[in-house]
Formats: sequence, structure tokens, C-alpha cells
Amino acid sequence: MGYVHVYTGNGKGKTTAALGLALRAICAGKKVYIGQFIKGMHYSELEAVKYLPNLLIEQYGRGCFIRGKPTEEDVKLAHTGLKRVREILESNAFDIVILDEINVALFYRLLDVSEVLELIANRPHDVELILTGRYAPKEIIEVADLVTEMVEVKHYYQQGVVARKGIEF
Repeated sequence: MGYVHVYTGNGKGKTTAALGLALRAICAGKKVYIGQFIKGMHYSELEAVKYLPNLLIEQYGRGCFIRGKPTEEDVKLAHTGLKRVREILESNAFDIVILDEINVALFYRLLDVSEVLELIANRPHDVELILTGRYAPKEIIEVADLVTEMVEVKHYYQQGVVARKGIEF
């Protein structure tokens, strides 16, 4: 039986937690798919596919942060990602499917919550499904089996520290 995890909140570590779970699963012989919504920039974890043959990572973003109103391209890429995730789930080729930053895509209304709820309901029930990102909608939280909220207590960004390769990206 696979469960639905949600990693949300304003604190650092949501994607990192999902990547840690992915590493653990791969080392246990499982296959992992990561669909990164909104992201299109080069993050260090993209290099992991060179070392971990049971990992596939794909991105569905323009390579920049969404500021203000999303573009038509943002919406199109998110729908492309959701379609691809459906294909991945239907293939039954992966044990773990991670939808990185899907909650942020929902927050910006690139996708409708009902589409993601349908995806959750129709997934093969032996697949572990992980959804990350701030602003997890209450409807997603309600259907999830595990919800972890990352809370920022203190962050070095407040001291002017910029994102560092291998730590934040």
C-alpha cells in the first residue's frame, strides 16, 4: 500500500525531505520519478540521475520564479507536467512519484486542485506519492496520509546569506 505525503510550510526543507526519501527508496531497490513543477533552473539534484539509475527527474517550469501573475507558458508547462505524471502513474514503472512544488503551482492556479485530487484518487494504490511546496490546499491536506509542515524559526537568509549550490539548489 502506497501513501500520500505532503511536505509544506514556509520553512526550508520540503524538497530536501522528498529528495532524502527518494535516496532511501532507491537504495532499497525502488524506482523514483520526480516531476518538478515551476522549476526550470539547474538544481544540483538534477545531476543525481548520473549516479542513480533508478531515478528520473523532469522539470515543468520556465527557469525563473513566478512574480505576480503567471504567464500562459507557466500554465501550459504545469499542464504538460500533470499530463506526464498521469502517464508515469499509468505506466506502473515507478514505486515513488514526487510532485515537487505542486502546491505552489496550485497556489498560482496553474492547475486546479480538482485535477490533482483526481490524480491522487486514481493513482495505483501501491505507489507512494509525495507532494511538496508551500501553500498546500486544505483539500490536499485532507486526503493525504502524512502531512509535515516545515516552520521557519530562524533562517540565515535574514542575515543576507544567498542561496548556495549544493545546499539550497
